[in-house]
Amino acid sequence: MTSIVGSMSFNDDAPLDPSQVEDRRGGGMGRGTMIGGGIGGGIIVLLLTLFGFGPQILGGLTGPAPQATAPASGGTQECRTGADADKRLDCRITGTVNSLNAFWPAYLKDYGVNYPRPRTVLFSQAANTGCGPATTQVGPFYCPADSTAYFDPGFFQALVDRFGSSGGPLAQEYVVAHEFGHHVQHLLGYLDRAQQDPQGPQSGSVRTELQADCYAGLWVKYASSQKDPQTGKALLDPITQKDLTDALSAASAVGDDRIQKAATGRVSPESWTHGSSAQRQKWFYQGYSTGDINQCDTFGVPQP
Repeated sequence: MTSIVGSMSFNDDAPLDPSQVEDRRGGGMGRGTMIGGGIGGGIIVLLLTLFGFGPQILGGLTGPAPQATAPASGGTQECRTGADADKRLDCRITGTVNSLNAFWPAYLKDYGVNYPRPRTVLFSQAANTGCGPATTQVGPFYCPADSTAYFDPGFFQALVDRFGSSGGPLAQEYVVAHEFGHHVQHLLGYLDRAQQDPQGPQSGSVRTELQADCYAGLWVKYASSQKDPQTGKALLDPITQKDLTDALSAASAVGDDRIQKAATGRVSPESWTHGSSAQRQKWFYQGYSTGDINQCDTFGVPQP
């Protein structure tokens, strides 16, 4: 299992609920092979889909439908406490999913919005989804057709190695929270706007992605104050300045301008789909600093 280096952001005694994550990772698949031949080798695919909505926009680029694989030995069923989340990446994803699924129903209830819990799937190499077959090349994504967020844990190391993100805990949790932000957008009716206006610095796609960043920041604002109803303990420890810096580092690492510069040596705003590094940091911090979903209206400003 991938170990985690960084601050311990989970309460060691807090219980995790592994039933909220479906583990489809197969045994016998080398992580190095997957990272080098998947995310690393699929940089152009990543330019199109990083933190996107699903592989359907790739056409035939994702290859043939993958075969189902057996769960990895033990897998996320071994994720039982916050201490596990501080030691293992798959358990950190599980704990973050637990926190998001506790936060959003209560928050959206105040706005009269019901929150059906999305599914979460961990996979390696490839997965069948409601949006079509996907490989690890597409990075993390949310598929509205099956209301499921998909994560290959190998991406998180690629985020550090290929894109220069911090490897800190909140940098990883930000990725999960961003995809859950797309689920919230799906519930609120914003998600389709990305497909209607798919690229460019003022596009619906960019505004949709930045709004999901803002929703991720919104979760961070309240995450450490949520208490488990059974134990009365918070799942996450209070967010430190180091944690916040880690999250902003991840937001910057996946800016269109930074990825384009690394991949092609130049920046082409007309083909942006997710926003610049500065924009992604700005909107994540907007959600974190205000704690107000109304301040995440990226569609209501002239320039996001």
